Amino acid sequence: MSYTPRLKEKYRNEIKQTLQERFNYKSVMSVPKLEKIVLSQGMGDAVADKKLIDNAAADLSRIAGQKAITTISKKDISNFKLRKGMPIGTKVTLRGDRMYDFLDRLLAVALPRTRDFRGINPKGFD
Repeated sequence: MSYTPRLKEKYRNEIKQTLQERFNYKSVMSVPKLEKIVLSQGMGDAVADKKLIDNAAADLSRIAGQKAITTISKKDISNFKLRKGMPIGTKVTLRGDRMYDFLDRLLAVALPRTRDFRGINPKGFD
C-alpha cells in the first residue's frame, strides 16, 4: 500500500486536464507542473552570532520535515563585515511527495489562518 499526497492526486486527475483544455496545450507534457519548492531564510544577524544559524536551521527543518542546510557567503563584503565562507542563512529544497504534502498543508491550513489573508498573488509569491 503506497501513499500518494492528496494534492498530487488532484493535480493528476483534475487540474492537468483543466489546464490543457483552458490553455489549448497540444501535448500533456506541455502542461505546467511543480518541480520543487525552496524554503530559504537569510540571517543577516548571524555574522555576529553563530548560534542563530543553528536555531534557524532547526526551525526550518521542523517546518519542512527535512534537514536544512546552511548557506555560506561567496565573497567578502566589507560594508556588512562579511567574509567569504561565513554562514549567512539556511535553505531546504522539497521535491516529490514531500513537496506536494507541504504545499497542501500551506494552502489548506497555514495561509487561511493568517490574519487579514486575502489570497495568494497569481503571479507567484516570495
